[in-house]
Amino acid sequence: MTVTKMSWRPTYRSSKFRNVYGKVANREHCYDGVPITKNVHDNHFCAVNSKFVAVVTESAGGGSFMVIPVSQAGRLDSHYPKVCGHQGNVLDIKWNPFFENIVASCSEDTSVRVWEIPDGGLRRNMTEAVLELYGHSRRVGLIEWHPTSSGILFSAGYDYKILIWNLEIGEPVKMIDCHTDVILSMSFNTDGSLLATSCKDKKLRVIEPRSGRVLQQASCKNHRVNRVVFLGNMKRLLTTGVSRWNTRQIALWDQEDLAMPIVEEDIDGLSGLLFPFYDADTHMLYLAGKGDGNIRYFEITTEKPYLQYLMEFRSPAPQKGLGVMPKHGLDVSACEVYRFYKLVTLKGLIEPISMIVPRRSDTYQEDIYPMTAGTEPALSATEWLSGIDRDPVLMSLKDGYHRPNQLVFKAPVKEKKSVVVNGIDLLENVPPRTENELLRMFFRQQDELRRLKEELTTKDVRIRQLELELNNLKNVSPNNV
Repeated sequence: MTVTKMSWRPTYRSSKFRNVYGKVANREHCYDGVPITKNVHDNHFCAVNSKFVAVVTESAGGGSFMVIPVSQAGRLDSHYPKVCGHQGNVLDIKWNPFFENIVASCSEDTSVRVWEIPDGGLRRNMTEAVLELYGHSRRVGLIEWHPTSSGILFSAGYDYKILIWNLEIGEPVKMIDCHTDVILSMSFNTDGSLLATSCKDKKLRVIEPRSGRVLQQASCKNHRVNRVVFLGNMKRLLTTGVSRWNTRQIALWDQEDLAMPIVEEDIDGLSGLLFPFYDADTHMLYLAGKGDGNIRYFEITTEKPYLQYLMEFRSPAPQKGLGVMPKHGLDVSACEVYRFYKLVTLKGLIEPISMIVPRRSDTYQEDIYPMTAGTEPALSATEWLSGIDRDPVLMSLKDGYHRPNQLVFKAPVKEKKSVVVNGIDLLENVPPRTENELLRMFFRQQDELRRLKEELTTKDVRIRQLELELNNLKNVSPNNV
């Protein structure tokens, strides 16, 4: 199979998205004074839904993130409350797609936590999570919610494992253990029956998540994969990475045959990571470079040339990460088809960027807003784990988004105990990561040994006392007869 090299020469064809342009929000609609994290981990550090913007922040001890109501744009108070329960830096945050007040976070402290944000946002710092999930033996770098099931969360750690959490019971129920190095990204197909991963071991994998079976695997020698994303129901994957000449590159793959990419295209010679974003409703792909201010966008087709370059949004301010507004939070009256929330670290600024299809008419544009995945889960965690797959429950954006979600998130009551998955206790003998941690663990163990010795001595004394009392009773009883 030959790999097609794409050229930048534009081939003109009819497309309703040919003139899509990016519009930066006015300063009063930006979020200013945000102490955005300086962590160099390659994540977005920002998550958005129709109610809140969450962003990972710089903090002196432990890890924290801010949750700002979408409507509360402007300059933030320097003492704005934070979610600050983690003991290590927060590395990823994701909103639950079905419960808009529920956000998950993962951290260097090896934990995954689930938080419930009150309507209207935080009034004081939040330290108590609804769920604390321990199962990884190293820091946890990635989390992803299942796209159709209400209580399934995936987490990927630096222990090279992916854990599947059933939040209905608050426990890990599966462990995917096929990676030999750090997992760089995870992406689901539309119904969540397949999981694609990119890994530092230079392999691209398509996995059946319930069994952990690797269905397809590609060893990427010429195209070093960084990020992977499923292209909706097209049976295609798109990866961003680096070519053998160290140029930034994208590649298109057939999900059922990863022997060779269908198309490879060089983007530029910059060094920052390329974040891919795919909009299944418009078949548009957005490429945003970490550390530069540009967002290129393409239209993806099932026939040649497969990738149709449309345009580029340019900005002088470099982006650290980008959050994306779900479809039901967009302004359909302005023909907005996508909205980014750009983190500008140097300015402490979160800047919304709207991607707009220019139309003269003020009426609802049905051709650019097909039925889209809504806020209602298609199945429960138990149903998905039993082997059932269902497509997302679709909604129309015609009347705007006003229907309240009647679902209530119920967290299970948990006790501290061992976590056993596939016969392995994940919490047993977790090795320390730093010298300070080793010392802390040593002194903690010394205290525990001292306490146990004291307890043993006390119990020995009590046993001797009881033995003496028993002997006394035996000696006294014959005299009483």
